[in-house]
Amino acid sequence: MTVIRLTRMGRNKKPFYRIVVTDSRKRRDSGWIESIGYYNPVVEPKVLKLDEERYNYWLSVGAKPSEKVKKLAAK
Repeated sequence: MTVIRLTRMGRNKKPFYRIVVTDSRKRRDSGWIESIGYYNPVVEPKVLKLDEERYNYWLSVGAKPSEKVKKLAAK
């Protein structure tokens, strides 16, 4: 099953997340199919960039977003 979820980047205590499309059987930070955005909760104000066209495409072909990605995409 294809999922849309966050993958952690950055260093210790400075997380930075990419919003990626991946196979649900892969680990959190292992290979992914496509990167469709990023989320940086450390800076003020928090930065969210999401390619809505690609996000909607992946939803249309059956990808399931994680709970956190659903909340972020609703903003």
